[in-house]
Amino acid sequence: MSAKAVRIGIGGPVGSGKTRLIECLLPLIHEAGLKPAVITNDLVTLEDAMRVKASGLIEETLVIGVETGACPHTAIREDPSVNIQAADALERDNSLDLILIESGGDNLAATFSSELVDYWIFVIDCAAGDDIPRKRGLGMLQADLLIVNKVDLAPHVGADLNRIRHDVQVNRPQKATIYTNLRSPEGAWEVFDIIKREALFGCAVH
Repeated sequence: MSAKAVRIGIGGPVGSGKTRLIECLLPLIHEAGLKPAVITNDLVTLEDAMRVKASGLIEETLVIGVETGACPHTAIREDPSVNIQAADALERDNSLDLILIESGGDNLAATFSSELVDYWIFVIDCAAGDDIPRKRGLGMLQADLLIVNKVDLAPHVGADLNRIRHDVQVNRPQKATIYTNLRSPEGAWEVFDIIKREALFGCAVH
């Protein structure tokens, strides 16, 4: 690990499971002997930050909420300065191994600036429909890791999981994808394994 904390972005539409992913990852990060911090982005609220603080999974001082005041992707792509400042402040006051930066719920075109993160994850969910991969959103296409969440709900909402798998493979054949259910903490194990291999103890993409 370098002296500088690895910054990992987590993006995706509203309700896809971004905050839940953070809640599942934090115990695994602690078990690995690593010290994390969390930055959440919301439009005009600190709702996600308060949820993470209240979870008891991390010291409250290691969580910062950012109110973007504009479309969520603006603060992670066009002008990520407010998130960069928050990350710098966390590193200045703490010895950290990684910082999880959650975007506010956004559309399929949301991407992270390489100035802000070293590695980024995009979360979609089966409950939103099996046509999401066919829409070829930039988040799904360009993310270092794609998480297809809520696979357990596919048969209950008429989503064809096999079609999703096929379309994802066609659209991002060389990039990592995980199919999981983050309602269970075990759903994040494979996610953390990839993060360790590709971002923490391997070579970050950016």
